[in-house]
Amino acid sequence: MAVLTVRNLPDEVHRALRLRAAQHGRSTEAEVRALLEEAVKPQGRLKLGSLLADVGRKAKLTDEEVALINQRDPSLPRPVNFE
Repeated sequence: MAVLTVRNLPDEVHRALRLRAAQHGRSTEAEVRALLEEAVKPQGRLKLGSLLADVGRKAKLTDEEVALINQRDPSLPRPVNFE
């Protein structure tokens, strides 16, 4: 795991971090980790399945159309020919 050193942190910021950490019942270091993680991770990240389901809802697909899309071809895939 990586180590990060923050230099020249103003005293008032350090005090605010300590207070916030105490309010959340964790160490200052744990609070900083939580804040950094929250800041850099995308909010409301969509997974591909959720995105596709939303596209389907917006397209107003009927149950029959969805069933057709979900049908699978039982035949074996053909080998790729690069020639």
